Amino acid sequence: MTKTLLLDSNYGKYSGLKLNELISSEQIRQRIEEMAAEISEDYKGKTPIMIGVLNGCFVFFADLIREMDVPAEVDFIKISSYANETRTSGTVRLLKDISCDITGRDVIVIEDIIDSGLSIDFLRRRLQDSQAQSVKFAALLMKDYTKLDFEIDYIGFTIPDKFVVGYGLDLAQKMRNLKSIYYLNQEGH
Repeated sequence: MTKTLLLDSNYGKYSGLKLNELISSEQIRQRIEEMAAEISEDYKGKTPIMIGVLNGCFVFFADLIREMDVPAEVDFIKISSYANETRTSGTVRLLKDISCDITGRDVIVIEDIIDSGLSIDFLRRRLQDSQAQSVKFAALLMKDYTKLDFEIDYIGFTIPDKFVVGYGLDLAQKMRNLKSIYYLNQEGH
């Protein structure tokens, strides 16, 4: 049975709308174990630098790295393209850059969701300029319409064009704590 949550007055213009469960916490846990095993196999004998894209990746990032069987270094980058809305603004702003030197290193960028592809393309170009030995991408979610001119190496789930929250993903900085991933039912049912 699919879980449904009703948004109350704390959610302003979204008050009264429903959230419907899209991916359960058990499905997420199982897929992260599979992704971690794949990454661990690919990086045997190496120590990649895992760069998490804040804020949305933090839950996925923590669970993924704890399931991995290879050592890894950790850093974070923060960008913004949503500005508290349910659609991307079309502009990517760098809010916090990485602090480690990735020259000659294997890098895995950890992203919560790939939507329009604007943010991930920005990150790819940014990291290519840093002379990393390799740059791969792991995303928990990828929208089914996303078109990129490069491959995403590790994808948790491909989802339809819905605005999603939970498991680190937010709506105006709220709902990151939900254990499952829900979609905002903007029709109200």
